[in-house]
Amino acid sequence: MRIGVTGSIATDHLMTFPGKFGEHLLTEHLDHVSLSFLVDELDIRRGGCAANISYGLGQLGMSPLLIGAVGQDFAEYGDWLQQNGVDTSAVLVSAAKHTARFVCTTDEVGGQLASFYSGAMSDAALIELAPIADSAGGLDLVVISPNDPQAMIRHTDECRARGYAFAADPSQQLARADGEMVRLMVDGAAYLFTNEYEAELLLQKSGWTHAEVLSRTGCWVTTLGADGVTIERQDAEPVFVKVVEPARIADPTGVGDAFRSGYLAGASWGLDDTGCGQLGSAMASLALEVVGPQEYQLELAEFLRRLIETYGDDAKIAVAATLVHGPSAPSQATRAVM
Repeated sequence: MRIGVTGSIATDHLMTFPGKFGEHLLTEHLDHVSLSFLVDELDIRRGGCAANISYGLGQLGMSPLLIGAVGQDFAEYGDWLQQNGVDTSAVLVSAAKHTARFVCTTDEVGGQLASFYSGAMSDAALIELAPIADSAGGLDLVVISPNDPQAMIRHTDECRARGYAFAADPSQQLARADGEMVRLMVDGAAYLFTNEYEAELLLQKSGWTHAEVLSRTGCWVTTLGADGVTIERQDAEPVFVKVVEPARIADPTGVGDAFRSGYLAGASWGLDDTGCGQLGSAMASLALEVVGPQEYQLELAEFLRRLIETYGDDAKIAVAATLVHGPSAPSQATRAVM
């Protein structure tokens, strides 16, 4: 399966605060809050939702096509992604703007305060998918992850108009989207990804019921943090998958993107919803153990151990995991054990 991943490509500036934000927020004064937190650590990492998802797919032996807009400062980052299996040939380079930047501070209980500078990302709305798909020999799935809002709408509309299957991953952009935009981003998606809070926000803003969302999407995947993930389809019983426990918790940034990469790789290999959820959860555990969304490396033996220790000796999962770094093989071998 050829997957095109649209969305943000950014540099992450990640800081750690040795305390709890909540202890310094006065609810009666939130309308004029003014706080400065002295942090202990600063890590500058590669990030952006589309780049993070693409990196994870690359770790699983896929060759995803990254689609987004960057600045002239992207060269070194682009080399890194290419070295990790990501095709960056469809990335638009702005002549005047810097690559987007995410600045995030995490406290000792995982709370986060963040800002995002869009920069070149605002040019993503200039990207047309059809020439990219033609050049790539077709796209089996287009992932529409958080990006410039107009770019997300344009890519979604084009997918519907041209018949490209797409995965809706509105995530952070749900906060600024109105009801019409939410409905445009979701309607007709083959996959819809949200976390638990985003799921409720999506229902509130769209005006749709839970059942109506399921009727307009092929599959709704809702991550529940440490409580696992729920996968739903219309007229089918929900599937629940528990998490793969990480060896340690270092940084939650990019964990959801890693989950998506595992889930989508599993889908491309023909795994069922349970298998996709398990593969996604194993990828999420790798990302959770490091600081930065692209600092983990998939080691096959350890990855297999996590899967089998958590879920048992599931043949479908074992085959999919064993065939990482062999992107042409999984679809045939996995079908043989389905």
